[in-house]
Amino acid sequence: MNGDRAAHERSGTESSDPAEVTSRVVVYTRAGCHLCEDACALVERVCSETGTAWTAVDVNTSDALRAAYSDSVPVVTVDGVQQGFWRIDENRLRRLLTR
Repeated sequence: MNGDRAAHERSGTESSDPAEVTSRVVVYTRAGCHLCEDACALVERVCSETGTAWTAVDVNTSDALRAAYSDSVPVVTVDGVQQGFWRIDENRLRRLLTR
């Protein structure tokens, strides 16, 4: 696990059970994915600025998550609605969280 991911774990929450996720922003990730690390850093920054709770969920913890998101990670949802995948638009995320 690299430094970026470790920093994320201190600021965000990680969950292996999607039913337990109560954060407004969820990042579906996979270990070893450089795009996932970039997305988590971006989400951490924007959520810190806006005071929004966020969670990272590893898609490899569930067959259903792996089937739903495997080809698209990282995937970012806000209030349960998918807002982006692969490369996350920082300005769009910020707008969604401040309206």
